[in-house]
Amino acid sequence: MNIAVYILDIIIYIGIFSIVAISLNLEYGFTGLGNFGKVAFFLIGAYTYAILSQAGVPFYLCLICGGIIAAIGGLIISLPALRLREDYLAIVTLTVGEILRLIVKTESSIGGGVWGISVKRAISISFPAGFSAINKTVINAGVQIVLIFGILALCFIVLQLLTRSPYGRIMRALRDNELATESLGKSRAKYKAQVFMLGSAIAGIAGGLFAQYIRFIDPYMFMPIVTFTVWIMSLVGGPANFTGALLGATLVQIFDRGTNILKDYITLPIDPVNLQYILFGVLIILVLFFRPQGLLRESKFTTRPLKLVYEKRRSDTSNKKS
Repeated sequence: MNIAVYILDIIIYIGIFSIVAISLNLEYGFTGLGNFGKVAFFLIGAYTYAILSQAGVPFYLCLICGGIIAAIGGLIISLPALRLREDYLAIVTLTVGEILRLIVKTESSIGGGVWGISVKRAISISFPAGFSAINKTVINAGVQIVLIFGILALCFIVLQLLTRSPYGRIMRALRDNELATESLGKSRAKYKAQVFMLGSAIAGIAGGLFAQYIRFIDPYMFMPIVTFTVWIMSLVGGPANFTGALLGATLVQIFDRGTNILKDYITLPIDPVNLQYILFGVLIILVLFFRPQGLLRESKFTTRPLKLVYEKRRSDTSNKKS
């Protein structure tokens, strides 16, 4: 296959998984929610898009419905799960992701069961006679890049504005000290459920983009390794930093997809899948040793207002006492 097609494929995967990575960064980095079932909402978005697209629903409605249904699923899971400790929350979300995948796998009426389901592309282009297959592939990939990175930019801007708002300060306060936040009248359950819903909706949209790009999905594409890969992206790039999540997604996808490219051009001494795991392990070890906070730190813009508010309240209290 042409090397340009491989490179465009990597760029598209970077865009899709960057959306999932920033959704996890919103939940874990800013709010402290250990969601180890991220693949479940990715699956919901993908299958919702696939089923609705086969029914002739426009692609933008398929994406929106995928996000809404994933958000509803996030709410249903969050109501009992968010009352648990962080480690139990991780176990519950991981289990829910596997249960959902097994349901889709065993029920042929839901997306074709184990055999999977074909998906229509969001935007299909009709080419005149004489166009080569390579040119068609490159043009279609370019359209996908514009679509996916346009949605990524929209999600990025919305989440940046949200986390730099008073609502974002409440999220970080919950992450840092839940008891102190609740003492100020902020409902822990309400805010965490809202963040969980928003993160799930964004992951659902990414699932729809993934499904329409590869044009075929089956349950084996939504194994727990997808969740762990997204966690690597978030931790390597830097929690509570959306730019870091983009950087982490870029590095991980280059390692992931790049090994598949190398095997077609050079003879690798080991299996490409095993090489991916080795590279991931080395990357995590290096980051934990030399940059435990991630490649990019939490933005000073997001931490400074909290300090100023705290100092102002302490100053006001001291003045009242005096």
